[in-house]
Amino acid sequence: MRRPAVSMRLAVLLAAALAAFITTTAHAAPPDTTGHAGVARIDRARIDDALRGLVDSGALVGASALVYQDGQEKYFGAFGQADREAGRPMARDTLVRLYSMTKPVTGVALMQLYEQGKFQLDDPVSRYLPEFAGVRVYAGTDVNGKALLQAPQRPISIRDLMRHTAGFVGGSQDTGPVADLYRQADPENIDITLAEESRRMASVPLLYSPGTRWLYSPAVDVQARLVEALSGQPFDQYLQAHIFDPLRMKDTRYALRESDHSRLAVVYTRSDDGVMTRMPDSDLLAFNLQPRAKKPGSWGLVSTLDDYMRFARMLVDGGELDGARVLQPSTVRLMASDAMPAAATDKSWLPGKGQVGFGVDFAVRTASPKTADEASGEVGEFFWDGMANTLFWVDPVNRIAAVVFTQYVPFGKVPLHKTFRDAVYLDDTSAAAPR
Repeated sequence: MRRPAVSMRLAVLLAAALAAFITTTAHAAPPDTTGHAGVARIDRARIDDALRGLVDSGALVGASALVYQDGQEKYFGAFGQADREAGRPMARDTLVRLYSMTKPVTGVALMQLYEQGKFQLDDPVSRYLPEFAGVRVYAGTDVNGKALLQAPQRPISIRDLMRHTAGFVGGSQDTGPVADLYRQADPENIDITLAEESRRMASVPLLYSPGTRWLYSPAVDVQARLVEALSGQPFDQYLQAHIFDPLRMKDTRYALRESDHSRLAVVYTRSDDGVMTRMPDSDLLAFNLQPRAKKPGSWGLVSTLDDYMRFARMLVDGGELDGARVLQPSTVRLMASDAMPAAATDKSWLPGKGQVGFGVDFAVRTASPKTADEASGEVGEFFWDGMANTLFWVDPVNRIAAVVFTQYVPFGKVPLHKTFRDAVYLDDTSAAAPR
C-alpha cells in the first residue's frame, strides 16, 4: 500500500505522542524481558501510550493491537471507537476488513499444494490455467494508434504471481492504455467467479515482461484460481477446510453471518485536513453482507485480532500451532525469503516500506532501518498490511507475532504502523529505527 506524506499538523501530534511514551518509559512497570532473543522487550505501557496518543489526538477513530512472543500473549490494547456514531468501542472481538491481509492467507493455501507436489514455483501459469498461454506484452502504438503487442521474454511463472512480477497492470485505479484495457475487461467485478476473472485478466496485455519489474497487482486472485484448479475445491471452501478449521479461526470469512454485523468496525475516510468521515453503510457492506460469486485471493476476508493472530503464530512457529500442522518449516522459510529478481530494478512504491525485498505474498526485511523516518523492524521479519491500515508481522529472531487493527482510508495518512513498531522495538538495538 502506498504511504503518502503526513501533514505538518499530524507530524507535530506524532512527535508529542512519541515524546510522551519515551518519557513515561522510565516510570512504567519494568518491561517484560522473558523473550527468547532477550533483545526485543514488550513494554505494555509504552505501546499503550503510543496507540492511545494517536486516538486521543484525533488522528485515529479507533485502534487495537495484539502481540505474542515465545508463544505467550505479551500485549493487548484497544482504544477509541469501532463505530463512532453508534458509540461502539474497539474491542478484542471487533471484526475488521482485512483487505490485502487476505493475500498471505492465499499464499499459504497455494504453498500447501506446492508441498503436495502439485506444481513447481517456476512452472508456467499456463500449464494449469491455459488462458495464459497466449499472453502478449504491450509495446506502444503504431501510427494509427493501434496497440502493438509482442511476446514476453518468458512465460509468467507461478513464482511471478507470488512476488508481483507477473507483468499485470496494477489494477483498476492505474492509468495508461493497458489500464484502460483492464477496466474494459472488468476482471475486478465482484459478481463473477475466480475462473472468469482469470480469463478476463489473461485477455489484457501485460504491462511489462515477467520478472523485469515489481508492481503490486491482482495477481493473488490468479493464485486463488490456481488453488481451485489444483485442489478441485472452491477457494473459500479450501480455506475453511485447510487453514481456518485446523487453526480454529472461527471468525474469519468472506460473507458475514447475521450475528456478525454488530461487531463489524466502520471504515472511515480521512480528508487531507484530518477529518474522519464514515463511509456509507451501503458501501461498507456491499461485498461482505451476502455470499458473492467471487471469493478474491487478494482481499475480502473479515477477521478478528485473535483469529489473525492464530494465523501469524502458526507462521512464527514454523507452520504449526497447537498440534495443527499447516505448512512445513522449510516452506515457511521459503515464503519468508527475498525472491526479488535482480532484473526488477523498478520496485514501484515497495522501497517506501523500508529495507525490504519480497517473498511469497510477504514483504521481507533484508536490513535494519537506516533512517529515523523508517519503521522499526528486525532483519528476517516478514509482513504485510491492508488498505484500511491493518498490519501484521512475524519476527522469527525475537519470536514475535504482532497484529494491529484500525479502519480508515486512504492508506498511510496516519503513521500508525511506524508508531506501533517503534514502541515494540524501542529497546532493540538491531531493530529500532535511528533516533
